[in-house]
Amino acid sequence: MAELIVIGYEDPRVAEQAYGTVQELQRDYVVHLNGLAIVSVDADGSTHVDTDSRLVGASAASGAVWGAIFGLLFLLPGVGLLAGAALGGLVGKISKSGVDDRFRQQVQDLLKPGTAAVVIMASKVTDDKFTVAMRPHGGTVLKTSLSDEDEKDLAEQLTGPQ
Repeated sequence: MAELIVIGYEDPRVAEQAYGTVQELQRDYVVHLNGLAIVSVDADGSTHVDTDSRLVGASAASGAVWGAIFGLLFLLPGVGLLAGAALGGLVGKISKSGVDDRFRQQVQDLLKPGTAAVVIMASKVTDDKFTVAMRPHGGTVLKTSLSDEDEKDLAEQLTGPQ
């Protein structure tokens, strides 16, 4: 099961520190990342994304799922108005898998001008160690899950059968 965790911060510098902590937790095998990014919104409302391209163990399928979910959360906020059967079908699959309109709206509500969020997609999280390590940074945590079957279905829809 993949976990999608979004942690929002009022101060982008704290988000950068938390991002670094998640990278350390990956090196210490506390979390196995399929995707990691920091999303910041500057004072004029422009969104900026920094991703960790050095992730080890992320397959093409999990990368495709990460990219699709990330795009729907941050790059296509008006996803309900989309036209096109293929993209509409993908949105429907993702919505049924835990990343629904409510979760997307909660994520959008976290990201106001001057704020930032750390976005984590992980196939394994040692919850107690992760929580202890992240606690000093504070933040607002949003979390949802994708079952292995949902993740496989999404990957097949995005990349073809594996």
